[in-house]
Amino acid sequence: MIRIGLAGWGDHPTLYKEPGAKKNKLAAYSRWFNSVEVDSTFYAVQSPELMKRGADDTPPEFRFVVKAYQGMTGYSRGGGSSYKPFASEEAMYAAFHESLAPLREAGKLAAVLFQYPPWFDCSRPYVDQIRKAKRLMGDVPVALEFRHQSWFEPDMRERTLDFTRREGWMHTVCDEPQAGEGSVPIVEAATDEKVTIVRLHGRNKEGWVSTGQPNWREIRYLYRYNKDELEEWVERLRRLDELSQTVYILFNNNSGGDAADNALQLMQMLDQLPVRGAFEQVKPVEEAEQLELFD
Repeated sequence: MIRIGLAGWGDHPTLYKEPGAKKNKLAAYSRWFNSVEVDSTFYAVQSPELMKRGADDTPPEFRFVVKAYQGMTGYSRGGGSSYKPFASEEAMYAAFHESLAPLREAGKLAAVLFQYPPWFDCSRPYVDQIRKAKRLMGDVPVALEFRHQSWFEPDMRERTLDFTRREGWMHTVCDEPQAGEGSVPIVEAATDEKVTIVRLHGRNKEGWVSTGQPNWREIRYLYRYNKDELEEWVERLRRLDELSQTVYILFNNNSGGDAADNALQLMQMLDQLPVRGAFEQVKPVEEAEQLELFD
């Protein structure tokens, strides 16, 4: 099964043109797509109440891919300070587990995505860190995403995939700009028979290396996939679908609002319909023009 979704549900104006759609964007989103990537959990561990609301606002078959909190993946560097606002690493993981509980109880958690930073290279300390993270996550389904190319250099590619498989992680296939050591190539493979994650970040090379600039969030993922590029992904997805029971493909090219349009385009290429059963939107009711009685 190929499930198509987006990174986040708030930044996709294409989906919220119908009356009332903006009042509960997640509920409206779930009428278009059956899965979503939760990005807010990267910036802060969300309350269980908020996660339960997400579970309650979506249909039974809806699934969430939740990004690991930044302190769990090393984006917050600096020893003990990386655990703030938590007293320890154990407390941080305990809070994250508590946050996930409503999604797990509802049967809606597809995976927790551990996206490691560009400086997280293929070295012994980081291999040990991955092993520790897996141990602390227990039986929660987890996926690995690397940003440093050393993990997939020709002499390391299969070793990295074997490690991912052996340690019980799902592989994340990435489409991103090829911009030096801080990016990885498309590695079409599966390490888990149940789930494979695919994330499409766009191919804006200049924007990809703009981190630190004032407008980097506006341009990093500014990219619209063309038809030929999506056709390539149609073939890849069909091959990946033979390797895992479910393939989640998540569009993260959000900077210009292109993700939803590309996702719906891919859905049509795969002969899929949105959850709502149609691509056409209901036009907003226009206010009736007042009759000019005395013209």
